[in-house]
Amino acid sequence: MKRTDYISWDEYFMGIAMFSAQRSKDSNTQVGACIVNRENKIVSVGYNGMPTGCLDDDMPWEREGPTSLDTKYPFVCHAELNAILNSNIGNLGGCTLYVTLFPCNECAKAIIQSGIKRVVFYDNKYADTESVKASCLLFERCGVKFDMYEPSGKNITLSL
Repeated sequence: MKRTDYISWDEYFMGIAMFSAQRSKDSNTQVGACIVNRENKIVSVGYNGMPTGCLDDDMPWEREGPTSLDTKYPFVCHAELNAILNSNIGNLGGCTLYVTLFPCNECAKAIIQSGIKRVVFYDNKYADTESVKASCLLFERCGVKFDMYEPSGKNITLSL
């Protein structure tokens, strides 16, 4: 008889996104993303971090500073964009993106342009911002479905 207590696809892929977020060096917000094709195969993962070639220690990680150049915001690549750029296939058309934080409007544009058709997000703590409201409008007008992940309450412990 086969096991019945295995995790669902949504649990698996959101778990991969959550695990990927643990690579982020950001002390305030760690975001992870996992892109999956129609056959439930992972085609990419990403997390929020500095661009390839930028030494993390030489870059600002602060949220506030005398100018925007003294903060992380103009430099950090979001998890969604990293996952799109890290893809191991040429065409992301029809894929699903699992992400731990609802995408900003800039990432929404990249998601749409890449052909991703569904976004499953874990948290939407910036729902009242114009950026997230713009993302919702873009997704709705461009036919990208977005769903909040519904936690099952299962706990998985890894010893690394």
